[in-house]
Amino acid sequence: MAVPSIRTRRRSFKYRIYPTKIQIKTLENWFELSRQLYNMALDYRQHAWEEYSIPVAYNEQSAKLPKLKKDKPEFKEVNSQVLQQVLVRLDRSFKSFFRRIKAGEKPGYPRFKTEGWYSSLIYPQHEAGFHLVSQKRLFLSGIGEVRIKLHRDVLGKIKTCTIKRAASGQWYASFSCDEVPAVEDWPKATGEVGIDPGLTSFATISDGENETKISNPRWFRKTEEKIAEAQQGLEKKNRGSKNRAKAKANLAKLHEKVSRQRDDFHWKLAREIVKANRLIVIEDTDVKEMVEKSSRGISKSVNDAAWSGFSWKLSCKASDAGRTFLKTPAPWSSSSCSRCGEQLPEKLPLSERVFRCPKCGFKLDRDANAARNHLRAGQALWRSTFQEAAGL
Repeated sequence: MAVPSIRTRRRSFKYRIYPTKIQIKTLENWFELSRQLYNMALDYRQHAWEEYSIPVAYNEQSAKLPKLKKDKPEFKEVNSQVLQQVLVRLDRSFKSFFRRIKAGEKPGYPRFKTEGWYSSLIYPQHEAGFHLVSQKRLFLSGIGEVRIKLHRDVLGKIKTCTIKRAASGQWYASFSCDEVPAVEDWPKATGEVGIDPGLTSFATISDGENETKISNPRWFRKTEEKIAEAQQGLEKKNRGSKNRAKAKANLAKLHEKVSRQRDDFHWKLAREIVKANRLIVIEDTDVKEMVEKSSRGISKSVNDAAWSGFSWKLSCKASDAGRTFLKTPAPWSSSSCSRCGEQLPEKLPLSERVFRCPKCGFKLDRDANAARNHLRAGQALWRSTFQEAAGL
């Protein structure tokens, strides 16, 4: 599916915040009360359906919040809109549950949340619940002014603010903004490329004649030993102890570092590709299915590469630049000849790294061959779409 050429869209801007010890205590108490509200609302929905076959919607539960605050005074200190967003979250979980049932997918019924699970809250209205006081201060209703580090400007119209505590203990504020303009002026591009994700190389990029292999950084693999040591250290600590909390935070920091390194690599590569090409075609890979069917070693490498995340980042950059971004089906892309179209009787095994066409004798690296097939499929779809739009 092509990404439209949108010059403005909704985006999120994430920043580090530094609440005081008192503010942290208040926020953590709000998290716990939000968790309790979520569980109470879920229990109410279950009981109403199981006993009386009555479906319960968000509006009905939201209307009961004033009575809840009267019966349970501890909820009075929590911002009302924050509590409403807890019910919105539960309502979305049920809507997703029913959507998956309708689509024939695994339903995934909403679950009760255990202690410590809740680690974020949402202020849904700018000015009414939160606003930036200055470049260094963020006001949160019920919390007060919190120190914030605005390492870049907030663009567009601020709509919501999400406060989150990471597993490492660091705090963040994310602003969701509408009407965000393009961050930069992109140059005109004439290139067209097909991209085939891989494990030996992170990706193979082809313009139809020449190929470029992008080396796989393997961020997780490089840090795996340190993560294993930190995990073992965590398991040795007594549950509930301060040392265990420190060990857990240390493990979380290692995972967060890997995630940031991976994201940085993805964004920079996506920008390079989008800057030079007007058409970008990538393999539509079902990563979840691949992980389920692969061995543990391969599935770990697949998760480390995070192709789905890269594909999403590539689509975002393409949208910003007004480029065309397409996904093409994966089956047989490595087992079909990119020159004559001949398809092998059986799929090429992963151990076979070179494609050889039995019909025309064409020989090429399997990933390069697949990238060419993706490009040609994308070009055909692109042309047919333009012809249809032109009424040809």
